[in-house]
Amino acid sequence: MIVVFDVGNSEITIGIFDDEELVSHWRLTTAAPRTADELAILIRSITGDATGSSEGITGSAICSVVPAITPMLAEACEMCFGRKPVMIDARAELPVKLDVEEPLTVGADRIANTLAASRIHKRDTIVVDLGTATTYDCITADGTFLGGVIQPGIMISADTLFRRTAQLPATDIVPPKRVIARRTDECIRAGVFYGAVDSIDGIVRRIKKEWPNKKAPLVLATGGMAEAIQPHSSELELVDPFLTLKGIRLGYQILAD
Repeated sequence: MIVVFDVGNSEITIGIFDDEELVSHWRLTTAAPRTADELAILIRSITGDATGSSEGITGSAICSVVPAITPMLAEACEMCFGRKPVMIDARAELPVKLDVEEPLTVGADRIANTLAASRIHKRDTIVVDLGTATTYDCITADGTFLGGVIQPGIMISADTLFRRTAQLPATDIVPPKRVIARRTDECIRAGVFYGAVDSIDGIVRRIKKEWPNKKAPLVLATGGMAEAIQPHSSELELVDPFLTLKGIRLGYQILAD
């Protein structure tokens, strides 16, 4: 078994894989920086509960877009599992081509998504990753990352609205019952939620118009809000909430062999 870490700006997603099967997973808040010792205690607690003992873990892999956390997490993984973790980033020797002007600036999560989409689906794909930012990764069947789009995430947009308006209350962003709302909190839900849905659909349609190949790409959603958004979208075809974790596992398999 291996443990993989997807370190995002808002959450750290942890998964344990037994061969290709994701057997356990957790989402933690990306809190203030912890020491390697603190992280090691947390990792041992989580993996021990899931497997009976962290000794059952043979390796680990990290995909991080938060540089302040990465070194401590890497040290903690080495303390827990007796070997350095595999690092998934733009410098890793993976079967992914970064066909962009500044390849070293491509986020590690987008590289994991490229690897997973090309290896699992084996066709051109637009991956819409609904995290702190909403990213659109344009990926060909042979594992080429063509570039994409980055826009503020759904919760960032909502939080900005709450902070900048004195009389609009903070509210959970869940699918509203109707667009024409009759309460202020429902008005906010409708505006943020359907604004995000229509923005996603519109950007995907624009990407499709520029797509370099004749066959239309698969549109795949991942990330925390993907399952809530997809039923209301006309463009999102599939949801795989753990696509990035799967890409990290594939990267470990390639780099650790």
